[in-house]
Amino acid sequence: MLKKSLKQRQNPLSSSKHQLNVLANGIFKNGELPSFKTNLEKNNLFPLKPNPIEILQINLGYMCNQVCAHCHVDAGPDRKEIMTKKTMQHCLDAVKKSNIHTLDLTGGAPEMNPNFRWFVEEAHKIGVQDFIVRSNLTIIMANKKYHDLPEFFKNHNIHVISSMPHWTKGKTDKQRGDGVFNLSIEALKKLNKIGYGLKNSNLKLDLVYNPSGAFLPTNQNSLELDFKKALYDDFGIEFHNLFAITNLPISRFLDYLLASENYEDYMYALVEAFNPKAVENVMCKNTISVGWDGHLYDCDFNQMLNLKLKGPAAHIKDFDEVLLKERSIQISQHCYGCTAGAGSSCQGSVV
Repeated sequence: MLKKSLKQRQNPLSSSKHQLNVLANGIFKNGELPSFKTNLEKNNLFPLKPNPIEILQINLGYMCNQVCAHCHVDAGPDRKEIMTKKTMQHCLDAVKKSNIHTLDLTGGAPEMNPNFRWFVEEAHKIGVQDFIVRSNLTIIMANKKYHDLPEFFKNHNIHVISSMPHWTKGKTDKQRGDGVFNLSIEALKKLNKIGYGLKNSNLKLDLVYNPSGAFLPTNQNSLELDFKKALYDDFGIEFHNLFAITNLPISRFLDYLLASENYEDYMYALVEAFNPKAVENVMCKNTISVGWDGHLYDCDFNQMLNLKLKGPAAHIKDFDEVLLKERSIQISQHCYGCTAGAGSSCQGSVV
C-alpha cells in the first residue's frame, strides 16, 4: 500500500455542506466575489441548459490505493462507498434505452470495485461504442490480481486516461504520495509494451496534468510537448494526448487553499480568467455523472458537493433522457474552475 499523503476526512457528507458554505459565503478583503450566476447572466447564458446526453460518467466507488493531494473525490484506502452490481445494471439499462455512446468509469480506483470486470464485459455485450477507464496507473502494480489489467484493457479496447502530475519524481510524489512516480513509470511501460499510447496505435492512452499548487494550468499544447519529450527521453514512454485540468476549489484542494491562505487569491484568479466561450463546452453540457449509490449529478464535481439532481429522474434506476434534457444545470462558485481560461473538463481544455 502506498504511503498516505494526507489524512482523510471522517465525515464526507458534512464536509460537502461545509464546502458549499465556504464557496457561497467566503469573505474577501478585496470585495465580494461575483457569483458564477451573475457572470452567466451577463453573457445571456443563464440558466445553464444541457445538450443531448452523450456520456455517462460512473463513479464505481471512492476506494483507492492512493491518497492524492489534489483529489476532489477525497478517495483513499479507507473509503467504503462502492457501487453494487445492481446499480451497475441500472447503468446498463440506461444506456440501452438512450443515445449515450460513451461510458466513463472513475473512482477512487474504479478497478478496485469487485464487479469492475463484469461491468466492462456486460457493457461491451450491449454495444457501448467508447469505453474510458480513469486509471491511476499504480493500481496495475499494486497487487498481483491487477497485474493483468493492461491485457484486460486491450482485450476490451479500453481508452485509458491516467493522472500524471509531472515528468519528475519529486513533483509527482509530492502531489500523489511516496513511490507513485516509479510505479507509474513501470505501469506506463507495461501499457506501451502491449501497444498502448504508440503513435499509430488505436489503443488510446492519455495522461492528465493537474497543477501542484494554487495556480491555473499553462497552455495544454505546450505542456503536452514538454511531457512527451521528457517521458520519451528519460524512459522511452509514449502516450497520445495530455489533458490539462484546473483544480477546482473543493475537497482536499479546498483544504489546501484554506490552510495555505491561498483561497481568496485563487478564487479571484478563476473569476478574472472567466471565459464565456468555455461555458458551451464544459462537461455538464453533454455528461451525466452517476454516484456510487446511483444518484445523478450534473458533473463529478457537483457529486462531491452532494448537489444531486432534483425531480423524478434523479436516480439511475429512474433514468429518463427526455426529462434530463429539460433540466437546468446546478451551479455554484466552484464552476469558475471549469470556465477559466481555455476551460477545463475531464478531457482537458475545451476552447
